[in-house]
Amino acid sequence: MRRADRLFQIILLIGGRRLSTAAFLAQRLDVSPRTVYRDIADLQGQGVPIEGEAGVGYRLGAGFHLPPLMFKPEEASALVAAARLAQNRLDPVLARALEAALHKVLNVLPPLARHQAESLPLYAPPVADTLILTHLQTLRKAIAARLKLDLRYRDADGVDSQRRVRPLGCFYWGEVWTLGSWCELRAGFRSFRLDRIMALRLSSEHFRDEPGCALADFLRHVGADRERLQTGSPMTREQGF
Repeated sequence: MRRADRLFQIILLIGGRRLSTAAFLAQRLDVSPRTVYRDIADLQGQGVPIEGEAGVGYRLGAGFHLPPLMFKPEEASALVAAARLAQNRLDPVLARALEAALHKVLNVLPPLARHQAESLPLYAPPVADTLILTHLQTLRKAIAARLKLDLRYRDADGVDSQRRVRPLGCFYWGEVWTLGSWCELRAGFRSFRLDRIMALRLSSEHFRDEPGCALADFLRHVGADRERLQTGSPMTREQGF
């Protein structure tokens, strides 16, 4: 990749994320972190308002915008593929928003690129259980508003339990959706399969991202569980799904 192209990609990557570390940029661009540090310094010297520092992360300052860019045919096809794979697995509100966004993208493409993207022979069947998609909509609302949830959950043995949880994020595993949460009954992180949630209700109680109970902590917890699986160490049923 030419250096000019790499500098442009750095701006795109930083602008598309809340915070980008040098390690992340180096991995995406296939260069060393030292090269990233040097490129960031050069961009800053040219007036690009990149904020942050080495070892912490970078972001673009407010008010900086790149001119409108045209999608390459492969990029447009990738967007169509992603939309087709995701649309039937999102809740109705997000699915409609995705369809509208895709139409906006297709409408600005040159005729040939649009035809290539729309004729992409890649499709995904709809999810059979529409209740899961309804749950997703409720969960998105709860996560955004930081509202606790009351749910009735049925485990793999068919045993029901009542839980109050702090919803942190929804995860799609190719076949099932899960809710990552802090369970107040177990005083720990738990993952709940959406197809085993028998009843779901928003509470009126808000929660804050407390140290040790937030999404970042949950992701570290999931990573630790993955390591235990790889090394053959035992996991409890509730640590899994």
